[in-house]
Amino acid sequence: MKKIIAMPSFDFSSKVDLQTLDNAINTVSKEITNRFDFKGSPVVIELNKKEFKVSLEAESEMKLGQIRDVMISRSMKQGLAAEVYDFSKEPHQSGKVVRQEVVVRNGIKQEDAKKIVKLIKDSGYKVQAAIMDDIIRVTGKKIDDLQEVIQASKGWNLGIALAVVNMKS
Repeated sequence: MKKIIAMPSFDFSSKVDLQTLDNAINTVSKEITNRFDFKGSPVVIELNKKEFKVSLEAESEMKLGQIRDVMISRSMKQGLAAEVYDFSKEPHQSGKVVRQEVVVRNGIKQEDAKKIVKLIKDSGYKVQAAIMDDIIRVTGKKIDDLQEVIQASKGWNLGIALAVVNMKS
């Protein structure tokens, strides 16, 4: 009988827990509606759970910016990284309000996954990286090699929230 030796591995993931996100958005909504500087002004903060999008609406770009700041700080307190929000869509004027749609990044996109695998291969660590749907599996002979990749990943400025999951030794 041959023994199958499993190599140490871990996965890079970028999943957003829907319940945590929902709690964060509800907290933001409560805080903004109770703030003195927002009394009597039209504010909408809605989470579309199916599409992972947050719709923001305020009477000025300045107030929209304040909502974004609160959103980031409250989300970080809930354990979500600031990078989960994609603020790249410009706010637009719609009647008397300014609207912005914020996409919540959930999972690792294919082009980001390829960048990560390239960073791992170019680093010269003795590990293998494979893209599996929206996660990246990293395997190596020694757990120390995996630890080095995890340390290196903290310095990659990819604009996405990477989490290390399924660590197996």
